[in-house]
Amino acid sequence: MEPGLSYDIEQGIIRGTIPGGTPRESAMSQILPYAILSPVYVEYDPAAPAAAQRVIALIEAAAPWVKAEHIGSTAIPDCAGKGIVDLVTLYPRGRLEQTRQAIDSLGFQHQRAGHEFPEDRPMRVGAIEHKGRIYRLHVHVVAAESAEAKALYRFRDVLRMDEKLRDAYQAKKRAILQSGTSDPAGYTHAKGEFINAVIGSSAS
Repeated sequence: MEPGLSYDIEQGIIRGTIPGGTPRESAMSQILPYAILSPVYVEYDPAAPAAAQRVIALIEAAAPWVKAEHIGSTAIPDCAGKGIVDLVTLYPRGRLEQTRQAIDSLGFQHQRAGHEFPEDRPMRVGAIEHKGRIYRLHVHVVAAESAEAKALYRFRDVLRMDEKLRDAYQAKKRAILQSGTSDPAGYTHAKGEFINAVIGSSAS
């Protein structure tokens, strides 16, 4: 359990309260500590996009030169997954260091588990409370003109348009967890083949 928060795990969703209940009005105070949990299968949450938009607004206010977007399973209607809200922050050439500093200033934290990203392509983690629920956050910091940025959009957009492919992705994730995979890095690695196949086929 992270210091300063109490968690109640219910159906794979973290719910929490901040002891003392003091108002959190600054941008930095809205980003909460990240809880490291084993992957679980969580049904789609229609409130997740609104939580993502709140984070996007914070990021773009702190770093007006970037474009932030909601990606991953929580950005795909009716797509279940780990329940983590993934975002990509796209920075222009020469602004990586400034972007890292801006993200860190909001209270996002360095990774302590899972697939570790290097500092020249960082990922930051955190959480935000939205409508009584705490959403864990992964913020991927990616060069705007990179092939990876295009691939992240492509995967999200293809699954938004193709229900059969979306359902196949959900089945893949259920199978991974049913196989006994319990660590975040192993889960990410196991679904990588499916993701790469979708990106490759949609680009051809």
